[in-house]
Amino acid sequence: MSSLASLSLPFLRKLDPETAHELALDALMLGVSVPIKRPVDDPALATRTLGMRFSNPIGIAAGFDKNARVMRPLAQIGFGFVEAGTVTPRPQAGNPKPRLFRLTEDRAVINRMGFNNQGIDRFAVRLARLHRTLPSGRGGGAGAPIGANLGINKTGADPERDYPALIGRVKPYVNYIVLNVSSPNTPGLRGLQDAARLKGILDAIAERHAERPPLLVKLAPDLENDAIGPIVEAAIAGGAQGLIVTNTTLARPTTLQSPYKGESGGLSGRPLKPRATEMLKLVAQAAAGRMALVSCGGIETGADVLERIRLGANLVQLYSAFAYEGPALVARIKREMLEIMRHEGIEMLDDIRGSAL
Repeated sequence: MSSLASLSLPFLRKLDPETAHELALDALMLGVSVPIKRPVDDPALATRTLGMRFSNPIGIAAGFDKNARVMRPLAQIGFGFVEAGTVTPRPQAGNPKPRLFRLTEDRAVINRMGFNNQGIDRFAVRLARLHRTLPSGRGGGAGAPIGANLGINKTGADPERDYPALIGRVKPYVNYIVLNVSSPNTPGLRGLQDAARLKGILDAIAERHAERPPLLVKLAPDLENDAIGPIVEAAIAGGAQGLIVTNTTLARPTTLQSPYKGESGGLSGRPLKPRATEMLKLVAQAAAGRMALVSCGGIETGADVLERIRLGANLVQLYSAFAYEGPALVARIKREMLEIMRHEGIEMLDDIRGSAL
């Protein structure tokens, strides 16, 4: 099935990236390249964090399934967890097109989508429908843990009001929740990462939601290194259970080759790997085992995943590599992980977590 998807990739690459993305979502909804039965993972790839078991540590990052349309097909492909969003209180069209660019020479993507999504009402309906289909606890309908990534509208936003309201809409249906305070494409959003501001938002959430699934905060890679410690402490003090490290970057490495390298927006993919790796190390040292860490940015191989786990990650997320390779990527990465683990005598991922710190 995944070979069928791989055959269609050259066709999709001839289309503009946003059209190709929409067609890929349509294909997943129709079951193209989706196995009837979710693959069974080798127990060596399992990990426990955020109070639950993940059959493998590889997730799909927010941004791929903004409107919670294909969470089950993504789980069926073999992802260990699936995150939908970013969703905002009201629907919004996002920024003018074109707003998504393939930097093929760099194996990277630049986006300035601007939180285009159908809004929380439609998103919540889809989560509820998924939840009802196989009601084996929160998120059970997908076949893997699921998360909701939450953001604020470009206009009329009140973060201390909006994030708690969004949590109230999704918390019956998901295994974890993410606050997106780090997209570079919504004016002023990254200012919410400031330690004092973040603590205020988390306090507002705690006041409204004494009970909720685990809460994670997604951080930008462009933070100054000396800001990381205070942000980690604010997140812990505010009751967050984890951090996603990192979102896309506004930086433009001098190594970029693509003619699109000058486009504005957030850069993801291979060029983000050095900063994502460095920042994971800094966050892991600051967190000192007190929070779950999800590493995202430039992950393409099984060796990349194991490197992030050695640097303290509990889980990882893919985005750009999946856009380039399609569903076959997930099985390949898991296969590479198992080969390395057998060669190096690693019995479980827990045995190496944080070993490179």
